[in-house]
Amino acid sequence: MPSSTPNPDVSRILRRAVDGQRLCFDEGVTLLREGDLLSLGRAADLVCKRLHPEPYRTYNIDRNINYSNVCAAICHFCAFYRKVGDSDAYVLDRDVLLEKIRETVELGGDQILMQGGLHPELPFDWYIDLLRDIKAAYPQVNIHGFSPPEIHFLSKKFKMPVIEVLRRFKEAGLGSLPGGGGEILVDRVRKILTKGKVLTDDWLEVHRAWHELGGISTATMMYGHVETLEERIEHMERCRALQDDTGGLTAFISWTFQPDHTEMDHIPPKGAHEYLRVQAISRLYLDNIPNIQSSWVTQGPAIGGLALYFGANDMGSLMIEENVVSKAGTVFHLSLDEIRRAIREAGYVPRQRNVFYEYIDADPLAEPAGEPVPV
Repeated sequence: MPSSTPNPDVSRILRRAVDGQRLCFDEGVTLLREGDLLSLGRAADLVCKRLHPEPYRTYNIDRNINYSNVCAAICHFCAFYRKVGDSDAYVLDRDVLLEKIRETVELGGDQILMQGGLHPELPFDWYIDLLRDIKAAYPQVNIHGFSPPEIHFLSKKFKMPVIEVLRRFKEAGLGSLPGGGGEILVDRVRKILTKGKVLTDDWLEVHRAWHELGGISTATMMYGHVETLEERIEHMERCRALQDDTGGLTAFISWTFQPDHTEMDHIPPKGAHEYLRVQAISRLYLDNIPNIQSSWVTQGPAIGGLALYFGANDMGSLMIEENVVSKAGTVFHLSLDEIRRAIREAGYVPRQRNVFYEYIDADPLAEPAGEPVPV
């Protein structure tokens, strides 16, 4: 537990971050080990306001669609996946999937987050047809889909370079790439957590190839299981280095491991204090990733809103549907009004945005047409 007595090293590091100077690995570790929550939060809030001085904080409306829960990998932290032949294994019928998108559009959504497991039997054309069918029916909807583990798996399965898989997916309608399956980008950790799943360099290479094609993506981190504090910072360092090279990451999203109903349910869950600390440090350390998302899905509405004081400038998604984390016992759901209220209670104006972090709603602060502007 960090001391309540101000640490001069921590104070110096925080001043550097607030002034816009890049933190080194050891400084990131020092903040994790010794930084007190309020000091970290104040510094992260100042950095966030420097990067986002506008009076708005954002959200988007999308739906998590898991087209299948069948997965050839074994992830000890996952309560969602099933094997081929399990009684509750599924691949969504196309009509069911398209109906989910229709409902999303009716609720004002402009995007779906579509991911599945590493399915050992679906042919390559199944994925291409899926993308084409979605774009034919809903050309206005961005498909934020297929995590790096899925792309890497398909590359190996069909003996096709990663960039060729991505090129074909893009031509068929893929719009942006999520950062799923990141967990901790350290191979020691990944080999403990999973079997048959992409390791660090290849996870990063999927993003790199997508950025080479002109695409954008997000990065994620799931922590609070078997990693060390140093490995959390190593994860951020790898993301920051990728962004230095490509500039293709739009946002960073982190959340605490949810152990219930998993093979790792003996690990005590991390609480709000740890979550806010890590989020604040991510804002301080990731100086080149423009947006930090709150994770109210795992933390609940109160902490999700409080995260806007700890470096987050975005409340993430309304998330009309969520299947993976909820299998581990997380049950937080917010309405659109509740998301907007959380932003207002933090002192900001809520705005809806798209995957590019462009506003797609009317500016509530704009002067009405025809009315005189006060001077």
